[in-house]
Formats: sequence, structure tokens, C-alpha cells
Amino acid sequence: MQPVPHAPPRDSGAETLRASLWMLGAVVSFTSMALAGRAVSLELDTFEIMTWRSLTGIVIVLAVGTMAGTLRQVSTERLGLHTIRNMAHFTGQNLWFYAIATIPLAQVFALEFTSPIWALLLAPLILSEPITRRAAIVAAIGFAGILVVARPSPETLSPGLVAAAGAALGFGLTAVLTRRLTRSDSITSILFWLTVMQAVFGLVCAGIDGDIALPSAEALPFVIVVGCAGLAAHFCLTTALSLAPASIVMPIDFLRLPLITLLGMALYAEIFDPWVLLGGALIFAANYVNIVLARRDAKM
Repeated sequence: MQPVPHAPPRDSGAETLRASLWMLGAVVSFTSMALAGRAVSLELDTFEIMTWRSLTGIVIVLAVGTMAGTLRQVSTERLGLHTIRNMAHFTGQNLWFYAIATIPLAQVFALEFTSPIWALLLAPLILSEPITRRAAIVAAIGFAGILVVARPSPETLSPGLVAAAGAALGFGLTAVLTRRLTRSDSITSILFWLTVMQAVFGLVCAGIDGDIALPSAEALPFVIVVGCAGLAAHFCLTTALSLAPASIVMPIDFLRLPLITLLGMALYAEIFDPWVLLGGALIFAANYVNIVLARRDAKM
């Protein structure tokens, strides 16, 4: 019997570089989706944006799945869990699109960084994972960051801020349910039901008043960008995490905050708010410390 040849050693430096480049792709994709979403929000409501985004996503998933030969992996066994997950994501994404149209983009991104903290708190309820003292401390630091970003008061608390915080909660719940689904379903199956179910949700919600607006010729390119950038962002993020640890990859994601701050100032004359960057940094630091300590514990 011939010995099984050893796989060639992986070049960790090269893989880290590739992961960094994929993560930069995620940063560009998330940022593009926010800018395109704000542009199209002048013409379409959030339900209509979600409808056209999801229909665009269906075309992309079917095309890529056909070329990759992975459509046969689409499973109907966990439709109940897919439905709950996609309702959470649909709600969070609608709140996110509302927030980017009504408050500074930097505030939306800073509050969005709290979604991993919500996932940390929701995991014990959904995945039966024990909540640790470290998780409680991380959540407390993250909550302090939320207070710095929002600085809630009767004068500053707005529907947009509440929507951004609610979006982060929705994304955190989505992350936990996705984790549960990955135990049995492929990425193709998850993305297929994501786009199909959310297209149905969007059509129902957008059409409840009997009027679903079609994108104009001017808005159509932005709708396509929203649809493509959303899927591209998650694909880039997943690929980056497959090449390098989260402790290396996730700091690059924080570039979204200063980048969207500069773009908001340049394109929409948004006022620079150092408190948003400080609060965002605090939220990110809580997430990053949790990732590093979890990785250390896994090695022990």
C-alpha cells in the first residue's frame, strides 16, 4: 500500500495577504451597498428595495450555482428554520436601509458593529451555548460604545438611530441562526432560500398597498449594485475567514467606519463626529478582544 503523500505546507503569509484582499473586497462591497441604498431610497421604499435586491440575488445565485454545479445542494429539510432566519434578516435589512436614508452613514456602520455582540448574547438561547463572564464583559463594553455613538437624549434620539440599533439586533439573530443552519445546509442552499424567501417577503410587504414601484432608468443601476454588493460582501467575508483567523481578518472590517465617514462628508456634507469614531472603536475593541481570547482558549 502506497503511503498517502503529505499536502504541501500552506504559506501562511500568502494566505493572510489573500484573506486581507478578500476582506478589502467586503469593505468595498458593504460601503457600495450603503451608498447605492441611500441613492435609491429617494425613489423606492425599503420594502421595494428589498424586493428588487432579492430578485437580483436570485438571478446571481441561480447563475453561479448552475456554473458551479451546486444547485443540487439546495435542501427543503429545514424550511422552518430558514423562514425564521430570513424573517430576522429581512427585518434587520429593512431597518438598515431606513437608517442609511435618515441618519449619518457613520452612525449606521458604528451601530452595525454591535451585531456580533448581540449574537454572543443570543447564542445561549438558540444554540444552548453557555454565556461566559467574558461574554458579559464584552457586551457591557459594547453597550458603552452604543451610548457613546448614540448619546441618547430627547433631542438626539431619532427613529433612524433606533432603526440602526434594531438592524444590528436583527443581524445578530441572523448570524446565530445561520450558524445553526450551517450544521446541515450548504452555503448555496442558505443563499438560495435567503434570496427566494426575501423576494416573497418583499413582494408581500411592498404590494400591501397595491402599488409596487418599478425602478426608473436612473435608479436601476443602484438597485443592481445593492443586489450584487450584498451577496459579494458576504462571499468575500466568508472567503477571508476561510483563509485566515478572525483575529487577523476582522480588524480590516473596521476600515468601513472611517471610509464611510469620509464618503458621507464628501458626498452628503455630513458633519464629522469624533464621538461616532470613538464609540465605534470601543464597540470594535470589545468584539476583537472576544475573538482573540476565544482563539486563545481554543488552543489551550
